[in-house]
Amino acid sequence: MDEVNIAVFVSGNGTNLQALMDADLAGGKIMLVVSDKKDAFALERAKKKGVKTFVLTKEGFDTREAYDQELVKQLKEEQIELVILAGFMKILSPYFVNEYKNKILNIHPSLLPSFKGLDGVKEAYGYGVKVTGVTIHFVTDKLDEGKIMMQEPVAISKEDTIDSLREKIHKVEHRLYPEAVRHFVRGELI
Repeated sequence: MDEVNIAVFVSGNGTNLQALMDADLAGGKIMLVVSDKKDAFALERAKKKGVKTFVLTKEGFDTREAYDQELVKQLKEEQIELVILAGFMKILSPYFVNEYKNKILNIHPSLLPSFKGLDGVKEAYGYGVKVTGVTIHFVTDKLDEGKIMMQEPVAISKEDTIDSLREKIHKVEHRLYPEAVRHFVRGELI
């Protein structure tokens, strides 16, 4: 079986990136870490693992599509076959999504379709639900609406704080995301 070349898109700390780099991805190989922020700590994590990095800030681009065209150009040069969003805080344009249709995965800290958007943990905690969770889904041009690949619930106890809930969700994310990537690489999720 040929390896699947993977790019991971990040904007921040990169704990999901770390979990992916530390995992056996069943023939998937992280070839590139892309960030929209030159000071993202995730870039340091990638460098420590010897993974090539690419930073593309919004400066110099008139439109989101022009930015995404440059991203696609870079991905094609690296022969990327799967894009994994791991805390990438930009919405991809329809152009980008079309170029990598059914080859972009995202992780979201709630049980979609509940609590879409920027801070699903805070929203679920504030709403008072008893169960939230983690969703891994394919990316479309609509926010948090792609086909769901995997989900796992996370119970919210009376003792939980927003920080302890985030920690519980991160533990599930760090286990579930590599599992989803393995399924994709093996052709088990389409």
